[in-house]
Amino acid sequence: MPQPDDAQFTDATGHRWPSLPPISTGPRGRCPRCGRGHIFDGFLKIRDRCEVCGLDYSFADPADGPAVFVQLFACVPGVIFILLLALAWDPPLWVYLVVGLPVVIASTVGPLRPIKGWLIASQFYFKAEEGRLAKPN
Repeated sequence: MPQPDDAQFTDATGHRWPSLPPISTGPRGRCPRCGRGHIFDGFLKIRDRCEVCGLDYSFADPADGPAVFVQLFACVPGVIFILLLALAWDPPLWVYLVVGLPVVIASTVGPLRPIKGWLIASQFYFKAEEGRLAKPN
């Protein structure tokens, strides 16, 4: 676990920020170092740096992680809901479009930003790096 005296929690001016857990900053889209600035510039676009503490977000690379989590935890229940709707009532096609489509869209688009924020904050907090087979000399 990172300690509050680690260099990653100190900004360019020498100010030391408290160690904030990723679950308290990431889902809210807040900076993982200061908890006040914003991670996002738009819906899913990551800012270059924090406007409060100046943290450079170039370390942040959640890649396809948010989409995978959304597919596993949100999309699957949405599809199951539509299948149960079909098995229980066998409604006409327009019911699927009016009821099922909004459920799938809400369950996939809604969680993308909080999950992406949580993954970025976790990368910072746990000092995640690209995997290596051997340490450089």
